[in-house]
Amino acid sequence: MIVDQIEYIKHYPDNNFFLIAGPCVIESEELTRSVAEKTIEITTKLSIPFIFKSSYRKANRSKADSFTGMGDEKGLAILQKIKEDFKVPVLTDIHNPSEAALAASYKVDVLQIPAFLCRQTDLLEAAALTGKVINIKKGQFLAPISMKFAAEKVAQAGNNKIMLTDRGTQFGYSDLIVDFRSIPEMSSFGYPVILDVTHSLQQPNQASGVTGGRPDLISTMARAGIAAGVDGIFIETHPEPSKALSDGANMLKLELLEKTLTSLIPFRKAYNSIK
Repeated sequence: MIVDQIEYIKHYPDNNFFLIAGPCVIESEELTRSVAEKTIEITTKLSIPFIFKSSYRKANRSKADSFTGMGDEKGLAILQKIKEDFKVPVLTDIHNPSEAALAASYKVDVLQIPAFLCRQTDLLEAAALTGKVINIKKGQFLAPISMKFAAEKVAQAGNNKIMLTDRGTQFGYSDLIVDFRSIPEMSSFGYPVILDVTHSLQQPNQASGVTGGRPDLISTMARAGIAAGVDGIFIETHPEPSKALSDGANMLKLELLEKTLTSLIPFRKAYNSIK
């Protein structure tokens, strides 16, 4: 399990879920550090194992003028400083094979394969060869059973440190739906399973070229994921989502994070008592 794969994750009481959280993309060092500090404060208080997430680059953008990052090495250096200063594991996306070694050189703990790229064999193999934990997001176009083959590509490259994340399935042109059968389905492969709550609530392909979302349903979606048996919850969060440079429409406002996580703990305890 993930608690055994990353040295900073401790065994907390009550077999709690773990959290992956942070702003969608690194906008500035100041903002990134402030979100990390506040989230660590909350997760420590609630005894929730925590992995800090922020992307140093966003390659999948609807419009050519959308913000994609502040520069690869500058963004990765900020992630490395957060890891070292706060003693917390960090996660970021990679988009092509050459990025795997680059991100690993900045001591990133978890390399994330974006959903649209989950079938890219050369990307999966390059990520595997770093020896890092690999989080593969399920493509919006894939049935959960198909994720078995994505995981096999990483494992066959010699790396069994794998996590699988559901982030919804395309439903028409401009909406996503989560099939909660996918949680036990993917869990049967033997790897930790995560529900990406905020991306599952996206409303992509809007006429404006900017993705919409339903952040009002974050708590509902997260509770359903816990009840279905996920090992971890993924939530992107920002102090002012309306001013975020990426995915602001579906991010959780940072001031709501503690209340949201607190509401999930009874669901996890109930799940543990009956599973």
